[in-house]
Order: sequence, then C-alpha cells, then structure tokens
Amino acid sequence: MARIAFVLDGDYEDSEFRQPYDALREDGHECVVVGTEAGKHLQGKRGRSTATVDRAVDAVDVDDFDALVIPGGYSPDKLRLHAEAVDFTRRFVSSGKPVAAICHAGQLLSEARVVEGRKMTSWPSVRRELELASADWVDEEVVVDGNLITSRGPDDLPAFIGALKEQL
Repeated sequence: MARIAFVLDGDYEDSEFRQPYDALREDGHECVVVGTEAGKHLQGKRGRSTATVDRAVDAVDVDDFDALVIPGGYSPDKLRLHAEAVDFTRRFVSSGKPVAAICHAGQLLSEARVVEGRKMTSWPSVRRELELASADWVDEEVVVDGNLITSRGPDDLPAFIGALKEQL
C-alpha cells in the first residue's frame, strides 16, 4: 500500500482534506499529515474537521512518500509562505510521483513554480494566477496531466479521489 503525504495548514477546506484522507485510509493506504510544525492542531475553515500534523515538512523527504495531496481552502495560501513547504512541493512534482491538488491548492503549485505548460484546473478565483504562471487552465471536474491531478472544488471530490486512486 502507498504512503501518502497530505500537506496541510489551518483553515483548510474541510471536505477536501477529510474525504480523500478517509477514502485512502479505507483502502489501506497510510496517510500522513505534513505541516509546518509537528503536533500542531489544525482546524478546517468550516469547523467540521480537525487534524494534527504528524510530521514537520522540514523533517520529511519526498522519498518517504508515494503521493502528495494538497487540499484547498486557506491552507495553500498559508503554506506558500513557508520555504520548506514550497520546496517539498516542488521536489514532489519533479519526482514524477502523483500530486493531487484541489481548489486553492494551485496557489502552492504556482509558488513552487511547477505549473508552466501544465494543463490543470482550480477554483475559479485561482485561474488568473495559474495562467500568469503559464499553466493551461481548463474548467473541468478533474484534469490529469502526467503526475499532476487537479480539481476545482468540493463538488469534484468523487472524480478527484477516483483519479488519485487510479494513479496509485
């Protein structure tokens, strides 16, 4: 079974963390919450979900994991202010391993400078940022471009989770 990193900070979109996390665990995969500080307690922006950071991003390596999931909400905007989270994301995309990013997660991918020439989608308000970073943005429920899986938001979670499971 795969070991999957969920890079996360506070005010994440509850369903975009919880649904993939639970679905992957139910399939027997190991899910590890990676954040800025091990032991930090995080709450979703809607108050429906909580998580605790298992490992600090500066204490993990891409080789420790088989896939990366980046939930949306305000979490990606917070994470892109942390050089270690940006570097981890950049190295993960470059590794060729699956990277699944939903909603506002494109902000972290943009900051990591890994979207140029990639076909992808996101929450509509992130579209312009991705296009300015030279991504080929499309309005589809799920887009798979090589190892990069992207979706627009919570309504797309079934397709997003399905595409990630296929790549695993």
